[in-house]
Amino acid sequence: MHIVTVAFLAFLLTGVLLRVWLARRQMHAVAAHREHVPAPFAPAVSLEQHRKAADYTAARARVGIVETVFDAALLVLMTLGGGLEWLDRIWRGFEWGALATGTAMILSVFLVLSLLSLPFAIYRTFVVEERFGFNKTTPVLFMTDLVKSAALMLLLGAPLVAAILWIMHSAGELWWLYAWLVWAGFGLLMTWAWPAFIAPLFNRFSPLEDERLRSRIEALLERCGFRSKGIFVMDGSRRSAHGNAYFTGLGNNKRIVFFDTLMESLEHGEVEAVLAHELGHFRKRHVRKRLLLGFAFSLAGLALLGWLAPQPWFYEALGFDEPSHHAALILFLLVTPVFLFPFTPLGAWLSRRHEFEADAYAAAQAEAAALIEALVKLYRDNAATLTPDRIHSGFYDSHPPARVRIARLEALKSTPSGGT
Repeated sequence: MHIVTVAFLAFLLTGVLLRVWLARRQMHAVAAHREHVPAPFAPAVSLEQHRKAADYTAARARVGIVETVFDAALLVLMTLGGGLEWLDRIWRGFEWGALATGTAMILSVFLVLSLLSLPFAIYRTFVVEERFGFNKTTPVLFMTDLVKSAALMLLLGAPLVAAILWIMHSAGELWWLYAWLVWAGFGLLMTWAWPAFIAPLFNRFSPLEDERLRSRIEALLERCGFRSKGIFVMDGSRRSAHGNAYFTGLGNNKRIVFFDTLMESLEHGEVEAVLAHELGHFRKRHVRKRLLLGFAFSLAGLALLGWLAPQPWFYEALGFDEPSHHAALILFLLVTPVFLFPFTPLGAWLSRRHEFEADAYAAAQAEAAALIEALVKLYRDNAATLTPDRIHSGFYDSHPPARVRIARLEALKSTPSGGT
């Protein structure tokens, strides 16, 4: 057995065992604290709501364990088990030429993987989310979203895949650099286009109508030096009872978006504080830093693929008999996450650091007390656990644990608003 095959299986098995172990720790932690609401949250979160959050967290973790094992087994079947090779032979049989064959092959792999993961999406939506009162999605809407997503994958994914495969075939030894430029440009284009052209295909975005709240938000935007295409309310309640807020887009195409479910539960000052937090990400250049970091990793990844693609052992070790550009690309896309999983805590740590910085910015521009009230309501209404396992949280969580985050904000209460 090739050493790369051994390394792949070792990393995959270790990753599965680690995921399952972390999920079981999380389930044990929420069960152990199920009957006691943490003191800082007791005035706003009832014991019944706390129990719901514990049960919801455990239910999601159980589904996650099954999905983790299934995904790992599927990956082995697709690679070492010959699934990719079988699909490749089917597409080669049409004799369409290297570019069309490669594009069809890669898109079909993602289509097959999406279809095989569909039962988990259905179970999460219509069983888990339904059981805990969050699901608002109808079967018709669910299927409509699937069809739209598939159509977007074909309309946007096919040209991108074809362009990268053409570059791999035609651009010589530095193809990976030119491919990265195309990939980075596509990423920037999608970030810019998403709020105005893609997101409206799935949701309705209405201008914020509350004039008093709009004036308050516009004053905050002016203080923060943020220019936006508009303030919108999204009909998130069509699909879920969960609430959220975000801003998206690049350049002059930035939008501020509130879920309608969020607007129903928060007071004006709390909405302002949540928005101040989101603007903190903008002012601290977190979005730009994440984009640049993503570009750097993609450049390193494509450079690595540029070295791997000519190596016969790369294909043989991962279940392909006949090397090709599209085989190299699909193998790299499927296998690389297995080797990168151990670095997950680094990304989570960086994200939590950014969240603390955005909270501090919000406390300076709005009110820390209002942000605390808003966060507690979000934890309660979204059934987010207040008692996560420490190791699980440190490994995965992009946001700080509730108690840690609230404690930090309590310490910022005395900071005068209007700072920088």
